[in-house]
Amino acid sequence: MATAVGHLASQAGSHKILAFPPLFLWGTATAAYQIEGAAAADGRTPSIWDTYSRIPGKVRNGDTGDVATDHYHRWREDVAIMADLGVGAYRFSLAWPRIQPTGRGPAVQQGLDFYRRLTDELLDKGIQPVATLYHWDLPQHLEDAGGWPERVTAERFAEYAGLAAQALGDRVRTWTTLNEPWCSSFLGYGSGVHAPGRTDPVAALRAAHHLNLGHGLAVQALRATLPRTAEVSVTLNFHQVRPLTESAQDADAARRIDALANRTFTGPMLHGAYPEDLLEDTAALTDWSFVRRGDLEAIHQPLDFLGVNYYTPTVVSGGSAGTSHGADGHGNSAYSPWPAADDVVFHQPPGSTTAMGWAVDPSGLGDLLLKLKAEVPELPLLVTENGAAFDDYVNPQGEVNDPDRIAYLEGHLAAVHGAIQAGVDVRGYFLWSLLDNFEWGYGYSKRFGAVYVDYPTGKRIPKASARWYAGVARANELRLSRA
Repeated sequence: MATAVGHLASQAGSHKILAFPPLFLWGTATAAYQIEGAAAADGRTPSIWDTYSRIPGKVRNGDTGDVATDHYHRWREDVAIMADLGVGAYRFSLAWPRIQPTGRGPAVQQGLDFYRRLTDELLDKGIQPVATLYHWDLPQHLEDAGGWPERVTAERFAEYAGLAAQALGDRVRTWTTLNEPWCSSFLGYGSGVHAPGRTDPVAALRAAHHLNLGHGLAVQALRATLPRTAEVSVTLNFHQVRPLTESAQDADAARRIDALANRTFTGPMLHGAYPEDLLEDTAALTDWSFVRRGDLEAIHQPLDFLGVNYYTPTVVSGGSAGTSHGADGHGNSAYSPWPAADDVVFHQPPGSTTAMGWAVDPSGLGDLLLKLKAEVPELPLLVTENGAAFDDYVNPQGEVNDPDRIAYLEGHLAAVHGAIQAGVDVRGYFLWSLLDNFEWGYGYSKRFGAVYVDYPTGKRIPKASARWYAGVARANELRLSRA
């Protein structure tokens, strides 16, 4: 990813214009299970999300990703939409069970051919492909063998990474190993609100470690296969954790949640060790003996940039007994995704909210970017997901007007610009999401897309926010609605 240098802020009439660096990368993002559909096509076998979505009560309205937005058949149309938006990059994920259906053995060429066609079309339209190896769709065969709590899954992931790199390394320059491993481990194996739906805090911690290990082994596999010019990263969903008050109890609650949410992954990935306070906080659950000799060295691999996902801040307090994770924004469950932190209380931040019930607070993104610069000053950052769900609808004129989403994006892009002005090396921004899609446990009830999807017909209708974002991307500047 080329270095982005220089930025300007100017006044034009009553509008303040924030100019982004000349090489700033504007993109949009999706995930395979959320959009592809074609769940049984060309050799693809079930993922854990195929299985989980069929368990009664797990996904709203019993929705599945069997068809999703049918991107598997409408990919050319979707790339054309991106070209119309003028974005420079598209972040998508590869479906592991489409490429390696059982999680082991040779790749299925028909599955790889889909991604070859997609990336060729992107390149033909001048759009940089950014491939994520894992966005939560573990082959069910591997979950049946124990899933992420078992070391063998990390080893299989590295083999899969090598297969993908061999097939697409001549087309894809920028690679991400994992998307949001916190969700995979703590929501998938702790609270059970994500696939595979297990509710074991020790399994969640084991899964977190083996996701970390899988990342490190995959980086090694990618480096061994890809050209030297390739870029390799990981994307983490950082929790910008804030104490409710300045009390010592609340400060300690924030420390504990920061350890679980963030430093479980940044510790070994970026610094080569798990934080001592994390090990102490969870000592009553596990002695972490699943961390073997050499694991931390394998996990701690050099990265070309760090992917940052941000939607809303996290506010906590301490000192209350009983399960109190319901306001953490991560779905409802009788089981907590926060091992050894049942006495931490989560609070709804003040202000307006999105359709997800998440507070709209751009300052959290600005603070997070500054915090990461202080922690890893030499590592470039890429905002790989940011966006909002609202209750969008098609008006009688056939339009979708979404001023709340435009306001959300404007505020967060201004925060990114402010971080760049403060010296943070932010190389680009990816809007989540290109299309309305299958929103995991919420099924099709939440719309994050810049493009509206009429699910019965598959018709795509760019929203007002899509046209707005296209203007920002093409001009490489943000014209604030208020000076």
